[in-house]
Order: sequence, then C-alpha cells, then structure tokens
Amino acid sequence: MEGLETARFSALVVVGLLVLFYGGTFLISARIGKKEENADGYMTAGNNIGFGISAASMTATWIWASSMYASATSGYTYGISGPIHYGLWGALMILFIYPFGKRIRQVAPKAHTLAEVMYARHGRSSQLMLAGSNIVGSLISLMSNFIAGGVLISMLSPFTFTQGVFAVAAGVLLYTLWSGFRASVLTDFVQVVAMLGAVAVIVPVIFFAADFPAAFETGAERLTPEQGDFFSSTAFMEQGAPYIAAVLAYAIGNQTIAQRLFAVRQDLIKPTFVTATVGYGAMVIGVGMLGVLALYLGYEPTGGDVNNIIPGMAAEYLPPVLLALFFIMIVGALSSTADSDLAALSSIMMADVYGQNVAGKEKANPRTMLLVGRITMVLATAAAVAFASLQLNILDLLVFVGALWGALVFPVLASFYWDKVSGKAFTTSVLAALAVFLPVRFSWIPVDGAFGIAVDVLAVLGVGVVLGLMVFGFFGVRAAKVVGVAAVVVSAPFAVGSLHEYATLSGSLVAYSVSTVVCWAMSVRRREGFDFSLIARRTGDFDQGPQAAEAPAPPDAPDAPEPAGTTHP
Repeated sequence: MEGLETARFSALVVVGLLVLFYGGTFLISARIGKKEENADGYMTAGNNIGFGISAASMTATWIWASSMYASATSGYTYGISGPIHYGLWGALMILFIYPFGKRIRQVAPKAHTLAEVMYARHGRSSQLMLAGSNIVGSLISLMSNFIAGGVLISMLSPFTFTQGVFAVAAGVLLYTLWSGFRASVLTDFVQVVAMLGAVAVIVPVIFFAADFPAAFETGAERLTPEQGDFFSSTAFMEQGAPYIAAVLAYAIGNQTIAQRLFAVRQDLIKPTFVTATVGYGAMVIGVGMLGVLALYLGYEPTGGDVNNIIPGMAAEYLPPVLLALFFIMIVGALSSTADSDLAALSSIMMADVYGQNVAGKEKANPRTMLLVGRITMVLATAAAVAFASLQLNILDLLVFVGALWGALVFPVLASFYWDKVSGKAFTTSVLAALAVFLPVRFSWIPVDGAFGIAVDVLAVLGVGVVLGLMVFGFFGVRAAKVVGVAAVVVSAPFAVGSLHEYATLSGSLVAYSVSTVVCWAMSVRRREGFDFSLIARRTGDFDQGPQAAEAPAPPDAPDAPEPAGTTHP
C-alpha cells in the first residue's frame, strides 16, 4: 500500500481535475441550452440524433465505471477468461438490441420510454410495472457509479469516500439538470473519445510497468487450476452464463438503452449499435485484463475490497501525468452512465407518471413536465448518494438487476410482435416469474430433492428461451424455435440435477422460463388481435398538444371492457 500513499494527489490537484472535467462538460451542455426548453427534446432530443453522437452515446452509456471495475473483478476472481466472459457477452448484447430496436421504432417511432409504449399496448398495469423496474434499476446504477467515484477519490486524494460521492453527484447533476438527455448524449461523445484514448495508453503502460510478460510466467503458480484454465467451467457457470442472461435483460428492459433507441435517427439504428458493440468490447476487456494482471502479481486490493483493484493498480504503476489521465477516464466513465440514469429517471417521471397517469396525454403541460423532470433528477441524486454509503458489491448488483429484468424480457418483446398478448398475460407472467425468481436466487427454500429438480427443469427451459430470443431477432421465429428446442435437449442431461447449485444463474433462467410459459399459455388461445398501428397514434410528442393524441387511450386496467369497435386487448 506504500505505492498508493505516494501516488495520492493533493486536494488542490483533485479539485482542479474535477473542475476541469465537470466545468468543461457544463460549458458544453450550456451551449446547447434553450431559454424555452422543449419537453420532448429534454427526453429524446427530437428522435433525430446522427450516427457519430448516437454511437458514442450508446458506447459511453454501456461503458460505465462499474463495467470497468466489475470486469477487473471478474479477471481477478476467475482468471483470464473472466474479462472475456464479461466484455464479450456484454458487447454481443448491444448487437442483439438492434433487430428488436428496429421493430420497436417501427411501431412506436416517436415514443419516449418503453413503459409509455406498454401503456399504449396494454394499459396502466404493465406500464407501471416496467417503469417501476426501471426506477429501481436506474437508482441502483446511479448508486454504483457514485460508489465508484467515491472509492476513486478517496484512494487518490485526501478526501473521504463520502466527500468523493458528493463531488461526483454534484458534478453530474450540474451539467445534466438544464438540458436533460440532449446534454447527456452530447457530453457522451466527448467522454467516450477521452476514455478510448486513455485506455489505449494506460493499460499497456501498467502492463509493462508491472514487468509484463515475465509477471505471467512467475505468477502462474498463484492461480488455481480453474483460474488458469481459459475454458473454466466455474468461470462460465458463475460469471459467463449469468451475465449472458442478465445483459440480454438489460438490453431489453433498461430505459437508458431504450432512450437512445428512441433518440437515434431510425435509419441509423443498425450502424449505431454495431459500432457500440465493438467499442464496448475492446475497452471493457482491455481494462478487465488489469484484474488478471493483479491476480498473477498476487496483488491484494486495499481493504480486501475488489472494487479497489483498478484504482490501486493505477496508483501503483502509473506516473503522475498518466494517473491524472486515469482519474479523468474513470470519472468520465461513471459520469456518462450516471447522467444517462438521471435522464432515464426524468423521462419516466415526465412521460409515464405525469404525462400519462397524472395529467393524461391530452392535458399534459410541457412546462410542468420539465419541472417534474428536473425535480426528479435532484431527488434521484439525493437518494443515490444516501444509498451509496452502503458500498455494496458492484458485480453482484449488476447481475441481480439483470436477472430481475429477465422476468420482463419475453412479455415485452412478445408485445411488439405477437398481437395475441394481453395486458393480463403480461402482468401475470411477470409477477409469477418474480415469485419464483426471488426464492431461488436467495435460497429462501432449500433447493434439494424434488424442488431442486423442478428448478433445474425450469432453468433448462430458460436456456432455450434465452438462446431462442437471441436467434429470433436476427433470423425469425422458425429458427428461434429450432435453436430453443435444441438448447433444451442438449443441456437437459447435464443441467438437471446440478444447475440449482448455481443460485445466480438458475434464478435468472427461471425468471425467463416462468414468464415465457405463463405469457404464452395465457395468450395462445386468445382470439382477439391487437392493431399495432394504434401504438404510433397513442404515443408521440407532448409539445404538440391535444392534437397529438389521435387514438383513444387504452383502459386503465388490462382486462377492462373494450369500447365498441376497438381491437386492442
């Protein structure tokens, strides 16, 4: 820890770096500010963002400080395959978004949130369910980024963890509050360029300063057989497989992703997400290798906290100038996602809570919406700062939220493709999945004997659902059925009887399978179909006033009686 002490910046230097970064981003956001702000622009920037800005924003949002820290934690825990599992699957999930995204934009070209679309599709219950899950998810994400900032500042300066959390929270709020989503995407471009440049310099410098490649030869004896095996089954079952399921759920259920999907120009969806796939994978896998290096070196993170691996390694091996660059890189990474979380939370409260459920689409006042959005940002920041004091494990938080969202993936996607899905099927399937997921994930019920076998069977079905959905986006329903059935048949002999031993993985897969089975069973025999053209007419700009709402809103309850002549469920 001597290297960490000598590498610390003075209070003046840290304040200067924070002022430089947050002051610069504030000036950028101030230049795009408008005296008469537009509520729709505050939420989705007019649905017309170009390729460069949108690709950079998608990359920056997916690459957060927690991604870097968690990738390094995975490398430190599982060896060289850890960052591959973390970065590769995360990158591929970005790629899997775009075929679904094209369909979502086709049916709802001017929407602001996925929950808003669910209101147009089913009614209030499914909307609030999706909005509520995103509020929880974005608050956890915001909290974990503030934790990362507090850890970084406390390790590299005389300031305490709490002071660091407050500094980062205030800085992010400063430049996001006035212009909302537009400020987020514009500053994302600057931040991702800085992050990519910093990673390209910093990671190689640390490797060679730590005597690479000799360190990998002399330190190999410190590894367990599983850590030294690139094809480690432990790494796959405990890290890779849960993350595949979790990140697919993030891709479909996360409002920060959906917000960029609704903001980018419709014909640029594919190149935007393909570019973000490459950028994310390269950066996160590269930074995660610092965790692998720490493992080979026998490095002990400060206080035994694996969240401290990256800051500690940087402080140990980087000269002052590059350490300052590293500091800016991590602050930029966490800020780019924190501002996205604030923008997502404000959009949910503006469009879903006030716009649809308090005032109503036809009577919503755009000025009041802006006030609601800005108040939401302030309150969300305060709540995340309070929760950050818990200093929870970032990797555990990421996987838990992703698994929780797994209950929503099939009902949400089916609602965009299958006209038979009803609001009652949506709500019931999600609640049923959560009712099974929570006991399995937290071992509230012993998973041995018959219950363990039942969990394994459901989890195997979940394997088929996850792989089937991935294939469906690119190749259609027939290929998805073939792959899904094949995945169940191939995995069943190996999984039934043992899969329940991996609580994180089995819990996530159970959430997928139960929601899928219940939603399908409640929808397959339904005769009425939904007219998808109604979604575009029920969603759209709030600033256009009452004329924007051309079609009647759906009933408050998913199973309420239909007005005569309507076709939606």
